[in-house]
Amino acid sequence: MLYVHMAVLLNELFFPKYDPHTASLLSAFAFCSTFVFRPIGALIFGYLGDNIGRKSTVIITTMMMAMSCVVMANLPTYEQIGIAAAWIITICRITQGMTCMGEIVGAEIYITEITKPPAQYPAVMLIAIFSILGGTAALAVASLVTSFGINWRIAFWIGAGTALVGTIARNALRETPDFADAKRQLTKTFVKEKIAKKTMLALLLIQCGWPVCFYFVYIHCGNLLKTQFNYTSEEVIHQNLIVSIISLLGYLVLLYLSYKVHPLKILKVKVLVFIPAIIICAYLLNYITNPFYLFLIQSFFILFILSTNPATPVFYTHIPIFKRFTFISLTYAISRALMHVTTSFGLVYLVKFLGSAGLLVIMLPVSIGYAFGVLHFEKLETEAGNRPKGLSATDNADSKIAQYSSTYSTN
Repeated sequence: MLYVHMAVLLNELFFPKYDPHTASLLSAFAFCSTFVFRPIGALIFGYLGDNIGRKSTVIITTMMMAMSCVVMANLPTYEQIGIAAAWIITICRITQGMTCMGEIVGAEIYITEITKPPAQYPAVMLIAIFSILGGTAALAVASLVTSFGINWRIAFWIGAGTALVGTIARNALRETPDFADAKRQLTKTFVKEKIAKKTMLALLLIQCGWPVCFYFVYIHCGNLLKTQFNYTSEEVIHQNLIVSIISLLGYLVLLYLSYKVHPLKILKVKVLVFIPAIIICAYLLNYITNPFYLFLIQSFFILFILSTNPATPVFYTHIPIFKRFTFISLTYAISRALMHVTTSFGLVYLVKFLGSAGLLVIMLPVSIGYAFGVLHFEKLETEAGNRPKGLSATDNADSKIAQYSSTYSTN
């Protein structure tokens, strides 16, 4: 996340300078380089997680993350070593993208398997909160670097040090009881347990929501600030920092709600608000004349971002234990790679030819797919006997989601 949020600054240091259109494509390439190789990382570390163990995989990926930070902290710029700087920084980004699969997913699975509802929901969501906190810290560092001329390399040294401390600390973890028990009771029948195709698709559709929203809020709106309102890189980073703080506060509210309200109810409300809001937003963006209004749009969509949280444990527990790490990592990776590439390059041309309406070409189908995914897992929860009291009160939301979907498919 550190490089992503500092991309407006670091891309100028490690890549050659081009015209604005080419620079936008180059920025998209640098952004996507983290994600396109994630499916490979998912297969590698997913296999390790399902066969060696959750603990060992998390330790390996954390160490690799630390090593890439060390390289980036010492890497000469484009002016010093030419195009080699661009290639090395891209390789480091790819390494970070691949290893973060075991880092994030591994931590979420670990907490899911050692806790039980309802404490399970806020416990797993703490991982997302600390992830946002890391992104906020990255933006804060970026803001300090651009505002006060602090050496940006210090930020990567801090990141490397944090990863090394995390590696040492995680050596003290024990393997999750669910995985350890399953290993002891290993049978051929258990290993051959399959995942329903509809469940696979549902989780993938849900996972596609976050990367699209993230790109829109931070990258697309950041580009609008630079092109329409002549914001400097420093000003863009500062505004994104404030948006990130709002995101952190919003997640803290969700953390509290997830202990009181079933997470699927929360996700249904979010998507019901999101679908009409994005349609209105596509219209409003054509008439915005003040950057403050764009800030309000960023803040709104970061609060209603289509993520798996706080229902992440709900989704994960419906995946067989010995396929859990690999499958979840793979769907996570594919969703990020597919959506980040689609939004990064697609929006450049969609917005160019269709204006702000081009956003709907990507964001509307993704939000409807997200809604279908949530409804599928609600059905699985009901069949498993986990349907919470009061969830039926939102059954009218199902009909509204179906109505949105029907209207979209008809059009």
